[in-house]
Amino acid sequence: MELGVPPQRTPQPPATAAGRVPLAVVVVDTDGLVSHWSAGARRIFGVSREEAVGHPAGELLPVAGALRESGAPSGAAAADAESGPSLDSSLSGAVAFQTAGRARVDEPGRGRIDVLWWAYPLVGPGRARLLVLAADAGRLRDGAAESDHDGTAVAPGFALDADFPGYRELSGRLPEILPSMSVHEATEIVAQVLELGYPVIEFSHLDRVPVTPDWGVPKHSGPRPSPDPRRPADHSPAPRAAPRPELDLEYAAVRERLEFLNEVSGRIGTSLDLERTIREVTSAAVPRFTDFAGTHLRAAVLAGEGFPDGPPDVTTVWHRVWVEHNDEPGRWDDTVPVGESIAFPEHTPFFQCMVTGEPVVIPHVGEELSNRISGAFEKRDLRPLITHRSLLIVPLKARDVVLGFMVLMRRPGREPFDAMDRTTGAELAARAGLVLDNARMYTYQENVADTLQDSMLPQVQPRTAGCDVATRYLPGTRLGRIGGDWFDSVKLPGSRTALVVGDVMGHGLNSAAMMGQLRTAVLTMATMEMPPAQLLRTLDDLAQRLGEQYLATCLYAVYDPIASELRIANAGHIPPVLVRAEDGRAELLDLPTGAPIGVGGVAFETATVRVRPGDRLVLCTDGLVEVRGQDIGAGLAALCASAAHPAASMDDACDTIIRALNPSGGRKDDVALLMARLNGIGADDVAEWQLALDPREVSRARRLVRGRLLDWELPDAVEAAELMVSELVTNAVRHGRTHHIGLRLVRTDALLCEVSDDEPAPATLLGVSADDEAGRGLVVVDSLAREWGTSSTARGKTVWFELAPSRVPRPRPHLW
Repeated sequence: MELGVPPQRTPQPPATAAGRVPLAVVVVDTDGLVSHWSAGARRIFGVSREEAVGHPAGELLPVAGALRESGAPSGAAAADAESGPSLDSSLSGAVAFQTAGRARVDEPGRGRIDVLWWAYPLVGPGRARLLVLAADAGRLRDGAAESDHDGTAVAPGFALDADFPGYRELSGRLPEILPSMSVHEATEIVAQVLELGYPVIEFSHLDRVPVTPDWGVPKHSGPRPSPDPRRPADHSPAPRAAPRPELDLEYAAVRERLEFLNEVSGRIGTSLDLERTIREVTSAAVPRFTDFAGTHLRAAVLAGEGFPDGPPDVTTVWHRVWVEHNDEPGRWDDTVPVGESIAFPEHTPFFQCMVTGEPVVIPHVGEELSNRISGAFEKRDLRPLITHRSLLIVPLKARDVVLGFMVLMRRPGREPFDAMDRTTGAELAARAGLVLDNARMYTYQENVADTLQDSMLPQVQPRTAGCDVATRYLPGTRLGRIGGDWFDSVKLPGSRTALVVGDVMGHGLNSAAMMGQLRTAVLTMATMEMPPAQLLRTLDDLAQRLGEQYLATCLYAVYDPIASELRIANAGHIPPVLVRAEDGRAELLDLPTGAPIGVGGVAFETATVRVRPGDRLVLCTDGLVEVRGQDIGAGLAALCASAAHPAASMDDACDTIIRALNPSGGRKDDVALLMARLNGIGADDVAEWQLALDPREVSRARRLVRGRLLDWELPDAVEAAELMVSELVTNAVRHGRTHHIGLRLVRTDALLCEVSDDEPAPATLLGVSADDEAGRGLVVVDSLAREWGTSSTARGKTVWFELAPSRVPRPRPHLW
């Protein structure tokens, strides 16, 4: 196709040979609203995509038709321009054929600009009704090529002389620049435009104007005109015939691929979340580069198990992370579902790509090849989806190891994948592989951090004697998600429970290591039944010996369900919340604060708080209530309010607190939360006796135990309990000094028996032989009891055992 150039005038070629002018690409839907607005449209009309999409096209596009240029002569050119159609006729649907014209637009900061436009009606099942292309005519006239501010390189500009006859002819013969198109061709152009984002006009005296850039259009076969050998040495222009411009689309295609890769690089890697990264990579390729994209990762990589060992093989399991396509919805869901784990069979292009680490391109999947590929998969017919398509498979590699691969396909009717597409796909995969490896390493390190943190936190039993416990731990969002917050629940003799919450100052691995040491120390001292204040003093001494950097806050409480009391000591920690079951009122307990652990030289005090069955105690670390820039009092008030909210269970109550104080889940500090429901143990479930230091009391102890167990309807526990009580009371009579022997039975979910005497030396399990007459008592207890132990008290020691009765005791209601 030639531009109409009268033979009597010869254009003067400029110094540069090629340039680029942005072309606005706008798609209008059936309601007259803009559905696509390209970057070129933003440049020409000064309206962003966000401001344009969804708004009436008539308010954004020049609709005045061919306007006569100010000061232009009233000759044929002006008359031709005046006779052109108006764009509003196409927008309104009054004109059902291709039109073109010229208009003026007043743009702030640039004044009045001259716009050339083309309008193409669209027909099809979609809502798109009109394709509008527009260009700034002033750039063609005034040397308009400029640098591309969105990162795309632009060739040097070329000025089309204002006196060039082709320019005057241009406005009157614009319809000739685009060929008449069928509905099918128009739809294909729309697809190409939307894939490319925006096309460009490539122009020079030796090139035609490609207004439908198409990836995969072959390079023109005609020769480029050579310089005129008759040109004088001084390079002055010589008369010559009008040129016949030719297309050179390969240059445009290469540049479009670079723009595509640059755009993809900016879209991927916005987070270190592995699955999100895969979705970004997959979605970036559709529809601009391909019609279907499916990304597979090694299952070990997705699970965060570290860098894979060795190349993949037929046993390697791959996980389909994401699928993106522009086919009808649901077409691929059953055959290639997202989330499926699969091992790819040998002798398939997929296997070839993952074992060689090289892209595999199949320009056309014929029926024979489709049958062969589909036949390699059991119970899976891929033929309807791959037959007559173009296939490209590219590996996702990091450090020369294949972590995954992408399957790309184009529909029939679109240019098949070629060698240039193979290069583009490989470059896309290479960039994606780097981002993917970063996300993989982050996921692996995050899993290591979570594993370390989980290993340092205790496995708290949800129920102990007279007490139910629920916990939550939330890692912080900074410094590897590892922190120094901890909680613990320790079972103590006498049906008591120790409740602990602590917070090592700082974050990271060092704080986590310190936390592990301090938590172990607290657990050890708690089992020794140290009073709360003494335990914190001992912990403070230990922290000072470990180093100056060991600083922590800690709250230690011991709940006695029989005495219905809490004994609490605080080392610089935020106060606990007590929710009263009677009226649902929540209050902060007023406790002596004390100094943090590790400061040294500060006394700690133990406070006693009376509680009732059903009360709840809430302990947490400051990460839950502290917000930068806000008073901590507001956080504590919110904690009280959320703790008092009714809930169906302990877990629901914890979740209510977390949602109220951490709604976005973005707190930088880690959070430890422990909630204990103080159920208490009623007087009917406790039996106590005092025995004299007399061997005859052994038989009495057996009778007392038998009678009470029968009263409690626990006949299956009688025989074992009698035997073990007999052994422990015998030991107490033998080793006791001056005071009486204490015997207590407690019925909870298990049967607890305690025997106390005034001998401080703990009971020790000794190895005995067949000839030994002493030392067999604890051997019997060890063989029959579910659990047993010994503890020292201020008045001596207590030896206890638990027996799980075969009959479950009657359930107690949960009080809130």
